[in-house]
Amino acid sequence: MVQLHRSLQARHLWGLAVGLVISGEYFGWNYGWSVAGTLGFLVATALVALLYTTLVFSFTELTTAIPDAGGPYAYCHRAFGPGGGFLAGFSATIEFLFAPPAIAYGLGKYLHRILPFMGVEQAAIAVIIIFGLLNLFPIKFSARFEFGITILAVLELLIFIGVAIPHFEWARFAQDGFVGGWQGILAGIPYAIWFFLAIEGVAMAAEETVNPERNIPLGYLTGIGTLILLALGVMLGAGGVGDWKKLSLLDDPLPEAIAMSLGQSNPWVRIFAVLGLFGLIASLNGILLSASRQIFAASRAGLLPVALSRLNRYGAPAQAVCFTTVFGVIAIFSGKTDQLIVLSALGAVSMYGMVMAALFRLRKSEPHLVRPFRAPLFPWFPAIAFVLSIVSLIAIVVYNFKLSLIFLSLLTASWLGFVLFSKEPEASLVED
Repeated sequence: MVQLHRSLQARHLWGLAVGLVISGEYFGWNYGWSVAGTLGFLVATALVALLYTTLVFSFTELTTAIPDAGGPYAYCHRAFGPGGGFLAGFSATIEFLFAPPAIAYGLGKYLHRILPFMGVEQAAIAVIIIFGLLNLFPIKFSARFEFGITILAVLELLIFIGVAIPHFEWARFAQDGFVGGWQGILAGIPYAIWFFLAIEGVAMAAEETVNPERNIPLGYLTGIGTLILLALGVMLGAGGVGDWKKLSLLDDPLPEAIAMSLGQSNPWVRIFAVLGLFGLIASLNGILLSASRQIFAASRAGLLPVALSRLNRYGAPAQAVCFTTVFGVIAIFSGKTDQLIVLSALGAVSMYGMVMAALFRLRKSEPHLVRPFRAPLFPWFPAIAFVLSIVSLIAIVVYNFKLSLIFLSLLTASWLGFVLFSKEPEASLVED
């Protein structure tokens, strides 16, 4: 079987965990304010934070026991066979294919703010190609870049919080805070998911991690803690300095929040727009990396053409990287960032539910599987993650029915292709 090279340490995984997600702190989540209000969205975010905290603890058990680049595909294949592996792999692929163009579009907005002569779509296409090319080199190079750019992105968010909080007023933040009622809270769930979406992409790097039993839990758990604290600070900082209803409709809310608190002519507005590129770059690079590994693993297992599992001379899955990049370029032309976010969230919560079911199944079917990290408070943590995943899935479907039909159509077409053309997956997933 084609194998990836192990070179990643715990710090790289923290950088990947935070970097994969951190663009969600910069934009995308604010669409949740438009449907739920600030306080309603705060409730939605608390529920989603609970989902991701319990999910990460539970996910880590599977990632350390089955450190395969296929991640969710590998766990569900082992638990439920080829069909279960396909469904989980498809859902994860949708999540990781639709997230990069959404991030690239947000990055294009930031670049347009800095360089008005540059069109948003042109900038988005340029950056997704650039970082696609970066991922053709050895993963350690990409991971070091990811770690460095993530440090800068975290520092920038801390600067934003430090600049905004002195101007924070609770009355502004709480005005019309429950504008959508309980229905708004449910409708806001996919945008709250955007705060944390793709952290499980660390699992796709498990096969390239040194001492995964120790380093994966460290990377995951420090990553989710960092993200929860940043999400709370960003929401309060942005929502309490000006007109949050205006911010809820923008692809670049944080520079505008700075402008509301300090004035459009203040140098911090332009500085922050420039610094804002770091977070978006970190997520775009990290998710392109994880998406290509998901495509690579599906190809290696026979679910996609075998060419997509070929490695180049640097040990990178070059064909999978190119496929992911080209798909992102095509998706950018939709120009619908919020819809790309919803489709990505649909794939994510579908996969989360299946992976938690796989954890329960493997606890029964393979009690002697070596589990270097066991989910704490079992069965409560994975049960909470499973229930909240299903609740999130139902909420997304109810409030985004047309997009859910697109997701279902893609699933149906892919399932037919799987049944008619796929070969039996390789029996070389990591065994006990």
